[in-house]
Amino acid sequence: MDTSKKYKLPVPRFTKSPFLLVAGWGGRFTQDTAQDIPSLWAKFLADIEHIPNREGDETYGVCCNPDGKGGFEYIAGVRVSTRDDLPEHYRWVELQEQNYAVFEHRGSLDNLGQMFQAIWNDWLPSSDYEAVDAPEFERYSPDYDVQTLTGVLEIWLPVKPRASPARG
Repeated sequence: MDTSKKYKLPVPRFTKSPFLLVAGWGGRFTQDTAQDIPSLWAKFLADIEHIPNREGDETYGVCCNPDGKGGFEYIAGVRVSTRDDLPEHYRWVELQEQNYAVFEHRGSLDNLGQMFQAIWNDWLPSSDYEAVDAPEFERYSPDYDVQTLTGVLEIWLPVKPRASPARG
């Protein structure tokens, strides 16, 4: 690995998220098929106005339901108040109240994979936190625009204090 081009990770903020119910389009992916997630987003964005019981203008990309073999479910969605009236073709996930490390990302999505790698491989092992077995998610601000690269994308990683602090 060329360490001269190591991704510069922003300093995270720590916050507690309230319960969220997110619904939208979903699919199962692996690291080898993750490049297909933008197609899922395109399908979701074309249908976003039809999702019943929407709350807020943020959009979410939720990684959940890992299979232990590298596979995971990804849901491109919005916050909803209830699953009532949600058509069958929509996927949903409940995000329980949880503590998170939140990393802000601005600009191109081209290096988003590098950011995730830096979080998991560099920041987390050297931090005083450990990941919690709960969904992680991306939160896109209402003004996020993939074409102009404006707005804010945040990566929310569920964490808890490590039993014994990391030594780095």
